[in-house]
Amino acid sequence: MEYIKKKSDVLIIIPAYNEAANIENIVDEITTGYPQYDYVVVNDGSSDNTAKILKKRKYNHINCPINLGIGGAIQTGYRYAKENEYDIAVQIDGDGQHDPAYIGEIIAPIQRGEADYVIGSRFVNKEGFQSSATRRIGIHFLSFLIAVLCLRRVKDVTSGFRAVNRFFINVFADNYPIDYPEPEAIMDAVMRRKRILELPVVMREREAGKSSINLKRSAYYMIKVSLDIIVCRISYGIRR
Repeated sequence: MEYIKKKSDVLIIIPAYNEAANIENIVDEITTGYPQYDYVVVNDGSSDNTAKILKKRKYNHINCPINLGIGGAIQTGYRYAKENEYDIAVQIDGDGQHDPAYIGEIIAPIQRGEADYVIGSRFVNKEGFQSSATRRIGIHFLSFLIAVLCLRRVKDVTSGFRAVNRFFINVFADNYPIDYPEPEAIMDAVMRRKRILELPVVMREREAGKSSINLKRSAYYMIKVSLDIIVCRISYGIRR
């Protein structure tokens, strides 16, 4: 692994699994265009050349010894953020879909003390890449489910483009959902009654490679996440 000396209070966490075709583009875009932010790539046990590229380019990175899954990779990033005492952590996918040009807008409400958790949403202005029709149906269902259970509507519950303050850095460093974590993490924030804000972003299509979520996994995703959301809501009710 490579570590670069801390120079910012904002950390960009970039989880990457088999993103050899994309990772250089996204990291170079950040380091060239937005050098005011720190970053760390979490290589989640990739089986392609991702690790070799990270080492060759001397990117700031952590190599997970095995594939932890997206939740484990992101939690690793949050542990790094906690250990290095960052004030804000921003998640950006390693496939190039998230445009770092929006980072400043996403972190601004947190810096002003107006929000604890900010989501970069493709469904506010409905511009740019909107995902497939099948996935949009699933996203809208999960959004509806959270709204029914918590009386709080979040449109883009699966967006991996998000920023959190130090409170959530500490929370997520210790406990973060493992499988398909985005909706569950939002549910946790809603139940904690924290200030959640959605801001419009334009997302890009994946630059290369393909998503690990196929039709079969999409069905599993919907069932698992729906049940997890319901269990989460019940558990909070019991604790209260």
